[in-house]
Amino acid sequence: MANWQWAIAGGLTWGITTATALGLPAAALAQSTAAATFDPAAPSTQLQVVYPPPDHTTGADRIFFIGTGDPGQAVLINGTEIAPRSPDGHFAPSLPLAMGENLFTLTQGETSLTLRITRVPTEPQPPAGLAFGAESLTPAVATARPVGERICLSAIAPPAAQVTATLGTETLTLLPQPDLASLPPNYAVLTAQNDPSPLAATPYRGCIVPTARGELGQPTYTLRRGGETVTAVAPSTITVLPAIPTQVATVTVDSGTARTGPSTSYSRITPLPRGTRAAITAREGDWLRLDYGGWIRSAETTVATAAPPQSTIRSVRSRQVPGWTEVLFPLETPVPVTVAQTPGAFTLTLHNTTPQTDTIYVPPDEAIAGLHWTPVLPDQAQYHFQLQANQAWGYKLRYDGTTLVLSLRHPPVIQPDRPLAGITILLDPGHGSENDLGARGPNGYTEKDVNLVVSKLLRDALEVRGATVILTREGDEDLFPGDRVDIINAVEPTLALSIHYNALPDSGDALNTAGIGTFWYHAQAYDLAVFLHDYLVRELDRPSYGVFWNNLALTRPTVAPAVLLELGFMINPFEFEWIVDAGDQQTLADTLAAGIEAWVRQTP
Repeated sequence: MANWQWAIAGGLTWGITTATALGLPAAALAQSTAAATFDPAAPSTQLQVVYPPPDHTTGADRIFFIGTGDPGQAVLINGTEIAPRSPDGHFAPSLPLAMGENLFTLTQGETSLTLRITRVPTEPQPPAGLAFGAESLTPAVATARPVGERICLSAIAPPAAQVTATLGTETLTLLPQPDLASLPPNYAVLTAQNDPSPLAATPYRGCIVPTARGELGQPTYTLRRGGETVTAVAPSTITVLPAIPTQVATVTVDSGTARTGPSTSYSRITPLPRGTRAAITAREGDWLRLDYGGWIRSAETTVATAAPPQSTIRSVRSRQVPGWTEVLFPLETPVPVTVAQTPGAFTLTLHNTTPQTDTIYVPPDEAIAGLHWTPVLPDQAQYHFQLQANQAWGYKLRYDGTTLVLSLRHPPVIQPDRPLAGITILLDPGHGSENDLGARGPNGYTEKDVNLVVSKLLRDALEVRGATVILTREGDEDLFPGDRVDIINAVEPTLALSIHYNALPDSGDALNTAGIGTFWYHAQAYDLAVFLHDYLVRELDRPSYGVFWNNLALTRPTVAPAVLLELGFMINPFEFEWIVDAGDQQTLADTLAAGIEAWVRQTP
């Protein structure tokens, strides 16, 4: 993945597409240097810097410089020689950044390149003088909460000030919160830099519990200190909803993205199948909070005035279709669901559902060893499946009318002497066009190209072992992560592997970070991720980057165990030479194919 393309769901990449999704400044997309005559393994004869771009803005306190030059001549950065460099002349030093503008000049012989790197704050800053912090007044978007639920207001203001907010007819005092810590972004764990840090600014906070519904309007904030007074109005409004919801949302997409809070910064939870109905208990901007607690974008629903949907459930039964066991839960209305997986077990929770259950008939079969259920009063029912083996092979959820259908996949039939015969493996070569290059090596060689080379070699090695292999792309194609997921869901392979090479955020250590990394999301993919990571590290004698749980589009499919592999770091000068070596690529593909075969062979 590219340093400026890091965590978009289709693969770990810090580039154009991902930077926006993560709230990071996006770097300008450099033109691919890969051409028909370009040999990525050949040493360069001239100085070039692939990353950062000439004018770059970052919140990091340091930055690495990825590039190459004539291996026979020294490369200087601000007058100091860059060392070490790889045998082919590649380099990746990291240098500290002061706040504001930083200039770096790289030279080799008569060639000189100057880059301007601007470091900006990543957290709210104390206001200058008597003022509120920029964009700190809440709510920032239209907000609605029910009667009886706490509504909190906050602002950044100078220390030792008096801050109040008037909301409707009520004025509340906001108190300073001096001991709050600032949390780094999620991706900071990838560089072991995720410790909290003290906030530089002073947040003030206060809450009310409204007792009557109505429009409260935009809060007016007042700041007083030393005899001076400043007032400001919040950007948006607050509405108090009825205590009993009067609007119901119906999910209109195949898989509604449910989250723990009202933005994409919050964690995903079990997607909601098309047709799911739930009462709306709060709004924030274009996000709706449903009565079971999850938030969903209003664009993925239709909204109507109605009483809160509730269901009962009585009997449950199962049936078999080719390759799957379907468990049918007849309901009065489609309700929200959540899923929890552990090795050998699967738990389905029906929300807004009261059991009237006396009879269940789900006989043991290829997927299910047993089922029991538990009421969670007052309005949940949990169904606990014991699986035939610790390894689960996939599941699906859908509504047929008001009946929820849970499909559990049967294990593949394994031939001991040829375990991949009859197995379908989907390979997703990450990235794939001039609009989605992925990471770039020191000489400009793109991740999209090496992903495809290695994926095709791996396909050939798997087919020799009897597997049926499907690639999401055979050449340069513009495929969004959702397109790749759609292919996986349509094919329903036995396994899905997304092939990538890695990079780091600006604060990472490109020179000293290398190795194999694997990423998983659902428990059914955990064992495969660990096995392939350990197998490649051991058999190839490569460094270990680690096994990560990560919420990526290509790890989220449920129809099969899905793993995203980061097979090395494009930005590491020394590992890059291994990445582009044709012999090492073939060895990697053969070893990975052998590892997949070994995992299938030993998996019950």
